[in-house]
This record gives sequence, C-alpha cells and structure tokens, in this order.
Amino acid sequence: MTRFWLGGYGAAMEGSADGIGLLAGDEQTPTKLSYRGAVTQTASPSWLAQHPTLDVVYAAQEGDAVVQAFRRTGESTLQPVGDPVEAGQYVCHVAVSPTGTYLVASCYGDGRVVRIGIAADGSLVPDAVNRAAELRAALLGEPVETSAPVGVAAAASDPHAGALTATGEERVSHAHAAAFLPDGRIATTDLGFDLVRFWRPTPAGLTLDHEVSLPQGTGPRHMVVHPSGHLHVVTEYSCEVFTLAAGPDGVWRVVSSVLSSPIAEVGVDFPAELARTRDGQFLYTALRGSNTIATLRVRGAGETLEPVALADSGVDWPRHHLVHEGKLLVAGQRSDTVALLDLDERTGAALGIRHVAQAPTPTHLLPVR
Repeated sequence: MTRFWLGGYGAAMEGSADGIGLLAGDEQTPTKLSYRGAVTQTASPSWLAQHPTLDVVYAAQEGDAVVQAFRRTGESTLQPVGDPVEAGQYVCHVAVSPTGTYLVASCYGDGRVVRIGIAADGSLVPDAVNRAAELRAALLGEPVETSAPVGVAAAASDPHAGALTATGEERVSHAHAAAFLPDGRIATTDLGFDLVRFWRPTPAGLTLDHEVSLPQGTGPRHMVVHPSGHLHVVTEYSCEVFTLAAGPDGVWRVVSSVLSSPIAEVGVDFPAELARTRDGQFLYTALRGSNTIATLRVRGAGETLEPVALADSGVDWPRHHLVHEGKLLVAGQRSDTVALLDLDERTGAALGIRHVAQAPTPTHLLPVR
C-alpha cells in the first residue's frame, strides 16, 4: 500500500498539523489517498528526511529551531530517538549525507547552515559547540573548532552589499536547502543573499569552498542534482531555474537559466519545490500564487531546460511536491489538501487531477520506505 509521512505546520506556525502525519492509499485503490492522523506529537515538523540505511526519519521543527530523530517502530508508527538538537531560527530543511553519518540543516531565520552528527543508531549527536566558536564560524565562514561531530557555518558576506529588497528592507541571509553532490561537496542556497554556496565537509564541521552569486533579487530556494551531475536551482522571486555545472577546475558556474513557465508572473508567482523524474528527463516546479505546476524538459547533457507545460496543481499554495510511481503528489499548505496528478509519460505534462485528500497544513511528503 502506498504510504507517506507528512510534514506540516502546527499552531505556532499558523497551521493545524499535530505532528508528523500518515497519508496512505486504500488497499484496493492505492491512488485513493487518505489522511490517517498524526503518528507523533511534534511541533511543526515542516521538512522530513530519511536515513539512507536505517529506519529513522529526521524532522526540522521549524518553529522550535531544532531537529529531531524518529525511529519507525511499527508498520505506521514513529518514536523519538534521543533529544531534539538545536539548529537555528526557522530551520526549514534537512538533508542527510549519503553515508548517514551527519545531516545538514538550513535555517531560514538566521541564515545558518548547521552540520549535526548522526550516531550509529541514527540518533543525533548533541551540540557541544560553545557559543564563541559558533559566532566565529558565523562571521568568518570557518568550521567550528571542536572535537564534537557538529559544526555551524554561515558566510556573512552579501555579494550585493548595500542593496535593498524589493520592499526597501535591508537584505538578510536566509539559508533554505542543501544538496549532496557526487564529488562529496555540499551545495546550499541562500535566498536572502542570492547565493549558492559550496562546502567541503571536515571532521570539525563545514568549510566554505566557494560561492556562486545569482542575479540580485532572484531568491534561490530549492535544488535537485541531475543524473548528469548538473545542479538545477529554482528561484522563489524571479520564477527561474538556473543550471550550474562544475568546470575542470572544480569551480561551479551558471551555464543556463530559463523561466519556469513563459506565463509565470514575477511578484505574483513564487516557486517552491523543484522535483525531477527518476531518469532526469523532466523537472517540475510549483508556482504558489497561480497554484500551478510547471513542467520543464531537460535538454542536452542536462545543461539546458525547456518549459513544456503548465497545469493546475489541484491545491492552494503548493509548498511541496514529488514524483512517485509515475504520479505527482502536491501538498497544498493553505487548502489543507494533497493532490495526486497523472503524468504523461511521453511529454511529462500533468494530465489532470486524479484525487484530492484532506490533510492538515501539509508542507512535505516523504515516502514510507
């Protein structure tokens, strides 16, 4: 039976989720999904990530600024593993390393990128870093000097120093997502500073390798790594998808960019997630505002994209979506629904809404392994 762990916003984040939920398909009709209730009592677990080898799930508790580990104890039950570990203000994304030895948490509120160690049983290693070392890392973009397998890093430089936001406010760092690259480095986005940062993991934390600056006001949000090795980055403010590639010198550069849809309206539409098919032939981004799903075809060796279709997402404010068994699932934050869309195998386009399930303020979908 098709099942998904469901992240959501609770009362403190103006939502109605009580914790990590379970969304499951009917035994006779797997594509008919229904919400089965909360399986944990967790405040705003807005993003979830699976351990690569253990039956452990990690949740970014956005309103509480912590990350918590949960072990699966039954067919559809989760139990906390250890205590929550501090990350940063409005921690909105977690990504687990392929080795399962640490995770990287991205914090929207204070711009911090946090490396948290993972023990052999999947539990999180508590932060033993003193505040002085933390401050040094944040200011200088250096790893925290400590024997504990936890590190905090945040480059404080703004490539557009002195510039203001569209509303006339001072620009502020907003780390939003992390992705592990084939060469062992880690990419993170900074939506506030229009940066894609590349880090090298060290025993003490993360060391900044280099940065790629996107045009001012684009707002890089989420990423996917293409099978070819290219990195695709969707921007929240300019409705674009940038493609980055590493050169022979190991330095990443922008190789192309395209509007997510020719009719995307900047200032009205705000792309959220970026997802791809398993073979990497198509990408999908959701446009919050018009509440649509844009389909892009990957061209060449992954270096260019072509918008091919735009369809109704079936929800209000599509915050997250994923491709699963030839279908597209879309979490509607404001409509309290999850929509299931059929996909055309040939064109990649969404064909229509097959089913809509009620769910409390959903923000992330994670297949139950």
